[in-house]
Amino acid sequence: MSDSKPAPSLYAAQEPIFPRRVSGPFRNLKWYIMAVTLGIYYLTPWIRWDRGPSLPDQAVLLDLAGRRFYFFWIEIWPHEFYFVAGLLIMAGLGLFLFTSALGRVWCGYTCPQTVWTDLFILVERWIEGDRNARLRLHRQKKMDFRKARLRLTKWVSWLLIGLATGGAWVFYFADAPTLAYDLVTLNAHPVAYTTMLVLTGTTFLFGGFAREQICIYACPWPRIQAAMMDEDTLTVGYREWRGEPRGKPRKTDEAGTVHGDCIDCMACVNVCPMGIDIRDGQQMECITCALCIDACDDVMAKIGKPRGLIDYMALSDEAEERAGKPPKNIWKHILRPRTIMYTSLWSLVGAGLLFALFIRSDIELTVAPERNPTFVTLSDGAIRNTYDVRLRNKHGEDRVFKLSIKGDPAMRLQLEGTMYHSVNVPVDTALLQRVYIVAPKGSTPSQAGSTPVRIWVEDLINGERAHKDTSFNGTGD
Repeated sequence: MSDSKPAPSLYAAQEPIFPRRVSGPFRNLKWYIMAVTLGIYYLTPWIRWDRGPSLPDQAVLLDLAGRRFYFFWIEIWPHEFYFVAGLLIMAGLGLFLFTSALGRVWCGYTCPQTVWTDLFILVERWIEGDRNARLRLHRQKKMDFRKARLRLTKWVSWLLIGLATGGAWVFYFADAPTLAYDLVTLNAHPVAYTTMLVLTGTTFLFGGFAREQICIYACPWPRIQAAMMDEDTLTVGYREWRGEPRGKPRKTDEAGTVHGDCIDCMACVNVCPMGIDIRDGQQMECITCALCIDACDDVMAKIGKPRGLIDYMALSDEAEERAGKPPKNIWKHILRPRTIMYTSLWSLVGAGLLFALFIRSDIELTVAPERNPTFVTLSDGAIRNTYDVRLRNKHGEDRVFKLSIKGDPAMRLQLEGTMYHSVNVPVDTALLQRVYIVAPKGSTPSQAGSTPVRIWVEDLINGERAHKDTSFNGTGD
């Protein structure tokens, strides 16, 4: 039997990426955005908002049990989900707008995966050192005490961040101080602990070990962003006509070659969180975080060359810049038919939501006629129809609602459970009230097949009114 060698592996192991620390305007902008977004996420559930004694005082609350969404002074009921749908449409149009104007700025600056990855890398750098130190630690085969201590410290720190992330998320669904106390005393609902456990694990995994893989393989946006971009989109790119051929700065070698501004220092590659080389052209992996711009500008300043070898640019400016002409004004790139269309659609949806928000009433009703049977003949020959009327009181206090009808004068209104035409509706609730409409024997509505009728409800405190149209069924065909 002849010796056979094992078949070589067709797959290469993923090499971890260790971005080098960089400073500059874009890196500073990312720090500011990270601080603001994380601050909003972690602190928002603790903001208080006084809505009265009977309503929750948490400014932002998704009350699933009460089927309400509270956002400061705005309260969204289940039947008003169109507000949430409108906000999602605006978010999508906003993403299209910014991508068509500035490329993947969402991915590079405000995407949760980017923000938490930046935070994890910052903690990693504090504990293990900058790029070279982390590379040496990674390539060290022996697990000695120092390496174990650094790794354990880093992983515990990441787990604490993940725990804070999961903890902040569940605070959006219940009163934050009460839930925090229940979590500490082990009296919270198992769903809260399960949610925190899942989010802790996913944050730890995605931010610590699957950083660029999430952006490249799990996120669908890199594959559809091209539909939002064109040659006038400003995105991070490399001025190849200025930088090539790479070598020493503007120094003629023995062969007489005049090198470009790029000295092939690899600074742009070493700071990239995706581990790509922007000098190879536009790539799906690029999240346009612009850290390579900061790194390259720093090198250009040191060698006495103008900034902008790597910069935000549009492909349509390439021919002019190669010819030595200045690029098109930035606003001419941003204000073009595609972006104007997205801005117009975004504004229309936003204006529609604001209009719907300001005209909505604080009292509402829905009317559902009883269909089995459609009418009942009483002992005196009168015809009675039954309706289930749901009265919504969106005020921060109990209100008395008075019901009345408008239609044929012969018809009269009765409320089940009371001899009056008014009913008390508790604060911030929808009360189901059974209502009867009776037409006397021999009257036109009792003999007709269907008679239109309007049910009115009036708030006796401020006089606000609402109505719904329905029909009264008689004995006629």
